[in-house]
Amino acid sequence: MIDYLELKPQRDTVAQACRVMGKMGLTQSTFGHISLRLEGHDLLLIRARGPGESGLSYTTADDIILSDFEGKKIAGRPDLDVPKEIFIHIWVLKTRPQMHSVLHAHPAQVMLFSICNKPLLPLFGAYDPTALRLLKNDLCSYPRSVLISNETLGQDLAQTMMHSKACMMRGHGITTCGKSVQDATLTAIRLHELADINYRAHLLGNPQSISEEDQESFERLPPSPDEAYWRYYSRKVGE
Repeated sequence: MIDYLELKPQRDTVAQACRVMGKMGLTQSTFGHISLRLEGHDLLLIRARGPGESGLSYTTADDIILSDFEGKKIAGRPDLDVPKEIFIHIWVLKTRPQMHSVLHAHPAQVMLFSICNKPLLPLFGAYDPTALRLLKNDLCSYPRSVLISNETLGQDLAQTMMHSKACMMRGHGITTCGKSVQDATLTAIRLHELADINYRAHLLGNPQSISEEDQESFERLPPSPDEAYWRYYSRKVGE
């Protein structure tokens, strides 16, 4: 049996990522959630919704509940329950066994690009090579603007994301996945930054993608150490 109280370190990790997501402007007020698969079990920890919830920026371990892969709450405070879109998390984790965390949020600028059918352009390289690789190799789009509130829609979204770590959901938001909570969150931050730079560039004039040659040069670079990025964002929001 899983002891919910003994999962405090894992709940702390999910809560910390929620605070990062909120304070970095990836979503508004109480909307959005992050999950963590419990390895060896068909169970996940997830930021809960309900009358007792805190805003994203103020999430604590007590706001994180335990759920099974049927979307049923197993443990947690009585004034909290699973989010309506828990099927995003369940189905991405079911179809991507190598991934252990899923994030769903509503960054406004990413949503604007999906609404206007404007692609995110590869406008920079050295500014953030990891974000460039995300754009080139790991980003997909989901065409529907609905709540992913049942098994069928969850499976549909997961199939769309089968080969991607990040998905732009038309008129809705984003979903990202990663091998850890930190990985999924940093992917979301990078997608948010890509959209922000594209948005500002379009305001200034006629943005031009960097050359294919330059894009290829950055794709060959080894990945950046996520530990340093995570330490920065954690300190930025006050741990």
